[in-house]
Amino acid sequence: MSAASEFPAANNVYVENFGDKGSLPLPPGKKLIVVTCMDSRIDVMSHLGLKEGDAHIIRNAGGVAIDAIRSIIISQRLLGTREIAIFHHTGCGMVTFKTPQLREIVASSAPEDKEVAKRLENIDFHEFDDVEESTKDDVKFLKAHPLLLKETTVTGWVYEVETGKIRQVA
Repeated sequence: MSAASEFPAANNVYVENFGDKGSLPLPPGKKLIVVTCMDSRIDVMSHLGLKEGDAHIIRNAGGVAIDAIRSIIISQRLLGTREIAIFHHTGCGMVTFKTPQLREIVASSAPEDKEVAKRLENIDFHEFDDVEESTKDDVKFLKAHPLLLKETTVTGWVYEVETGKIRQVA
């Protein structure tokens, strides 16, 4: 059975408790963006005490800011966010490989397909070696980015998957 086959039943339960969430405003109430990893062990809303309508949550592999910049610009310019919290985490898979290694894995799965190899040349997977340093690097990147609003507050955090604790590093 696929995971998707369970969606309708789970959604029915959700709908029963939906309440007035349909009337939440489009802009996030806390004017907050959280950029974090797609890791399935991270429940952003719970560990930060957020609820629906509070923040934009942008997730990608590693919680890398450069991958999130398009969404950040839209969130700021069209929906009024003014604060960004970058969250990387311990035990992140992004420290387990290098871009050339991943390119080779993907290319070797289709050795005769020249289009695969060509497209891989332009992808940087933005891996990193140190979770804390990568968080600080992302904060620096955002603070210096010319398309971010100058009054934006940007902080950097590490979430510990082993304990659920967070700590500010930037």
